[in-house]
Amino acid sequence: MGAVRKVVVPTAQTSQEQVFDVVIVGGGPGGYAAALYGGRKGLRVALVEKDKVGGTCLHRGCIPAKELLETAAVYRAVKGAKEFGIGTELTGVDFAVTQNRKRKVIDTQHRGLQGLLKKCKVTTLAGTGSLQPGRVVRVQAADGSVSEVSAPAVVLAAGSVPRTIPGFEVDGRVVLTSDEVLDLEELPASAAVIGGGAIGCEFASMLSDMGVKVTILEALPSILPGVDKDVTAVVVKSFNKRGIDIRTGVRVQGHQPAADGHGTSVRFSSAPGAPEESLHVDAVVVSVGRRPFSDNLVAPGCGVEVDDRGFVKVDEYMQTSAQGVWAIGDLVATPGLAHVGFAEAIVVMDQILGQSPLPVDYSRVPWCVYTFPEVAFTGYSEEGAREAGYDVVTKKDPFVGNGRAAIIGETEGVVKLIAEKQADGSPGRLLGVHMAGPWVTEQLGQGYLAVNWEATVEEVAHFVQPHPSLSEVFGETMLALAGRGLHVG
Repeated sequence: MGAVRKVVVPTAQTSQEQVFDVVIVGGGPGGYAAALYGGRKGLRVALVEKDKVGGTCLHRGCIPAKELLETAAVYRAVKGAKEFGIGTELTGVDFAVTQNRKRKVIDTQHRGLQGLLKKCKVTTLAGTGSLQPGRVVRVQAADGSVSEVSAPAVVLAAGSVPRTIPGFEVDGRVVLTSDEVLDLEELPASAAVIGGGAIGCEFASMLSDMGVKVTILEALPSILPGVDKDVTAVVVKSFNKRGIDIRTGVRVQGHQPAADGHGTSVRFSSAPGAPEESLHVDAVVVSVGRRPFSDNLVAPGCGVEVDDRGFVKVDEYMQTSAQGVWAIGDLVATPGLAHVGFAEAIVVMDQILGQSPLPVDYSRVPWCVYTFPEVAFTGYSEEGAREAGYDVVTKKDPFVGNGRAAIIGETEGVVKLIAEKQADGSPGRLLGVHMAGPWVTEQLGQGYLAVNWEATVEEVAHFVQPHPSLSEVFGETMLALAGRGLHVG
């Protein structure tokens, strides 16, 4: 943990414009969290948003993606219903109905968020915000009109947009980013997913489960970079079994649309100088990450530094190089996760309120990937711990022997624990928890708490797990690492 510090926010200058205590640019998870927190604490808050509050996460990211993944889960369940003695007739996926349901979920969440902001007396300003010298924020509305607001404290939370790659210009029909995939009204018969990170693998899993023939093209040696190799192996095995073709270590060079207008041929090679290969697909999903949306965000003379990748430079307390200006969320070079934005928002608002918060410890934040099987982890992987100089002991155990997993018919998975090796060879402090399997995104909580509280394996082994439950695999693996395993090897 870093040291705490008290920040004195500059006082507002007397002027007709100075009507707010805080101006926040961007209404995504970081921005709206800061607004809600500040509003609840009695601050006069202005929230500038060019589209809809909720940002990418609610409208074009987390929520719609997980809703479509849940549709895929229901489809899998119906396909396997005969195993439970339930007769069904599967006629396919009406994706238009799926999209209508997705929109209902989003609209409900959006209305709820608008209600919360109103309850907290947050003033929402519709338009694109840009920071001007003197902590003035210029707001340009959709009709071209311009207004200005100012405050002693400004929080930049403009978010991010999908990255693209040369040779794959997005047309919304054949070449798609996450934005376009989430708005499809019908599914393609085949798709190439360029990028095997978390988002790419989620799309590949969802599309495959609903009948699309999927090929993943990943430049790195493995999909899911950053995930422990034993957990990645579970996902790779499942993907292979379901017919998802994983091509790693490849470089895409471009694509050639079909003359008849149906699909395109993606060109790629497996190594420099290797023969070029071609893959014909109906759609290409470009999933190579996101870039900060800092375009025209900061005017010259503001004192806010932006690096050559577009990230706003901040210190560990999210302060920019300009006094009274902070930046959070996807706009800064921290993990691009909605819950990280929430945490950063609290750090910033506590400073504005005169508190002394601790900075976010990014090495221990929880990560979740909603593929089938799911992936969840916190802390070091085994490889990461060794690279950081730790001598470690590990233990991994599968879900296959778990009673609850057998009941629900999902036994693919593993729990892996990484602990610091003590002088006597026994496991000490828990350094990481990595899991793949059924509902592990909902099981990570106790592992996250243990890693963040720097608990030892012996301490966590005393936790009593309910039976039968999926979380027993975590508890049993912990017991086994402590030398007292019962049902696991």
